[in-house]
Amino acid sequence: MTWLSLVRTGLWRKPTRTVLTTLSLTVAFVLFMLLRALSVAFTGGASVPGVQRLLVDAKYAMTDNLPLAAVQSVREIPGVVGATQMSWFGGYYQDPAHAFAKAPVDQTQYFRVFPELVIADDVLARFQASRRAVVVPVAMAEEHGWRTGDLIPIVADIWPKSDGSWDWEFEVAGTYEVPPGSVLQPWFLLRYDYFNESVADWAKNEVGWVVARLDDGVDPKVVVDAIDVRFENSSDPTRSLSEDEWSRQFANQLGDIGLIATLILGAVFFTMLLLTANVAALAFRERVPELAVMKALGFKDGTAAVVVLAEALALCLMGAVGGVGIGFALEMLLNAQLAPVVGRFQMSWVDAGLALGIAGGLGLAIGLPPAVSARRLSIVHALREIS
Repeated sequence: MTWLSLVRTGLWRKPTRTVLTTLSLTVAFVLFMLLRALSVAFTGGASVPGVQRLLVDAKYAMTDNLPLAAVQSVREIPGVVGATQMSWFGGYYQDPAHAFAKAPVDQTQYFRVFPELVIADDVLARFQASRRAVVVPVAMAEEHGWRTGDLIPIVADIWPKSDGSWDWEFEVAGTYEVPPGSVLQPWFLLRYDYFNESVADWAKNEVGWVVARLDDGVDPKVVVDAIDVRFENSSDPTRSLSEDEWSRQFANQLGDIGLIATLILGAVFFTMLLLTANVAALAFRERVPELAVMKALGFKDGTAAVVVLAEALALCLMGAVGGVGIGFALEMLLNAQLAPVVGRFQMSWVDAGLALGIAGGLGLAIGLPPAVSARRLSIVHALREIS
């Protein structure tokens, strides 16, 4: 009988206990994968396009608007190669449950500012030719069954039209694609010129924020300072940040997501350590007679210790593998639900490796004490307890 068969037999000696413990560990590692992905989605990473793009909004409150003239002022700053205005449009499609991110943009500038977005030339031409045209992400079009030429009614909840109506209607010019792995939010894009001419008078000639793309090699800090200095003494002072820094500061308004995730995971794994250690100690006490018989039959002290330690490691690794697998299986579903809120929600193979490393460390912490006890176990003393 090999030590591997001994490990398998020991694990399934009490199958109900093994299954329940493994499921508990699996849930813990699913939570680990989800919180790690959520933390990365909120805090983001410094991508090159993100660093070379600036977001300019009102200095004192992100809910304040900027004048439309600010867009041209930003374009005139040295180092800026393109800029588009954006505003949060709000509203919903068919019913409030069908709300998604919508923004009026400059149809000639938006895809220059975001060159990583993929849009066909004919789709872009239709978007620029018709004032009521919109372009939508591929996934959004597939979800709602939209095709080119379809009319999309949107009920607004922020911006009424100049005639007092809250009903807007747009025509689908086509779709664009957000590259896999991108943290860019999938927007329902409408034309700002149509929005500006149709919206109520009190909302005309205002924008929510400006996104500017910088030329290659330009120092973002220099451009940030130049923009903010230009508006410093105006009635609408600005706050300019790199796209990634803006995302991090926005996430920090909700709290330190990374710290929150770390504290939750720390509490979870400390609880799992206590739970699994208790299970391992109970299993060892039950197996003292078996280990004594093994040693009496000629198994070495080291073999007994390795078997006990391997059982703890196998138990933790089974839970980790199950948790990582479920985490990756949930990625597509959760990304579709959370991408409009937090950007790309993506599991990481680095996190998967970290999960396995944590499982190994947990297994060692749980298995070493009983393994040492198994090595030191006295055959005479153990057999005397049996009798």
